[in-house]
Amino acid sequence: MENELIQYILRETKNRNVNNVTRTNSYLDFYKRFPEIHWAFLGHMVSRNGGWNMTDLKGSLLTRLLSSEEQEAFFTFLERGNWLIFQDIYPQLLLYEESVKRNTNLFYLLPFFHVSFFMRVIWDYFYVIKDRFLLTVALIVNEQSYLEKRVIQNAHYKSTVLETLEFKLQELLSLNQIIFPSLDRKGIKIIGQTIHQFASLHDRILLGKRLYELLFDRENFFSIYKWATQHPHTGSRKDFWPHLFNDIDESVPWGSYQRRIKDCRIKPNSPKLYSPILKFAWKNREQKEAEEGDWYSDWRVIHYLKKDNFKGNGAIYHEYCKTLEKIEFSILAKEAILPKKSKN
Repeated sequence: MENELIQYILRETKNRNVNNVTRTNSYLDFYKRFPEIHWAFLGHMVSRNGGWNMTDLKGSLLTRLLSSEEQEAFFTFLERGNWLIFQDIYPQLLLYEESVKRNTNLFYLLPFFHVSFFMRVIWDYFYVIKDRFLLTVALIVNEQSYLEKRVIQNAHYKSTVLETLEFKLQELLSLNQIIFPSLDRKGIKIIGQTIHQFASLHDRILLGKRLYELLFDRENFFSIYKWATQHPHTGSRKDFWPHLFNDIDESVPWGSYQRRIKDCRIKPNSPKLYSPILKFAWKNREQKEAEEGDWYSDWRVIHYLKKDNFKGNGAIYHEYCKTLEKIEFSILAKEAILPKKSKN
């Protein structure tokens, strides 16, 4: 019986861990079944952003700043992280589901899925106490710590992505913005947070906690959940801003870039920004097995489990608009320099 359950969970995880869209949708499906697991909805919304970052690499703007080799390196980096988190977290979620169905604690099976000892303790506690905040923050700590050695500190990704001029350029332009669209009577609005030190584990954990507070704030949650359930994830930013983005390329290929954005609006008679859906931007990738090892070695990570006094309102609209305009200026600057170089 246990072996059948283990094989079922492994099979289900593999079947759903195909690409960013299948993962993102799986998180939302799970949250609908078990709304007490807050991380599932947080994971869904953050994973949407991961998909947008992936398709940005093939969109109107970044294709003019990054070479095809750089686009590939960035996508490989994003896809590996997205894949790793899912194959670590989804077995935990399915084991919780089975525990609820059978009315018995099954978390003693977590070692079969190479889940950290840290989470085995947390899940046992949650099964009895039902502390939603503690579980969510613990999962944030777990997933970011899990990524640290496997992706962030991985020598290959450090040299091809994290230490490149382009990644530092992204940090300079504040491209590491996590956006939560929401739906109210006036239409779609966005809130979110920006991370400036993506390579810092500490900063990523604190960002995760801020995003959690923002997402489940009473003033935000229902309008964000309403938007998420009414707009299936495709990977295109058209999902939340169709006035600015289109999943069909309206521009003339290979022409010089002309500014089209002002105050988060497309200028009259200008094409919208191209933001492709994921399946047309990137093919599915086979991934090698996750690297073994338990990240948990320092008990002091428990300090992250306390509540912080986060008072932010998530205002990000103007910052995101300025980011898009900055990228346009970067494209124009690059195109102004390149012809001069070719003449020399």
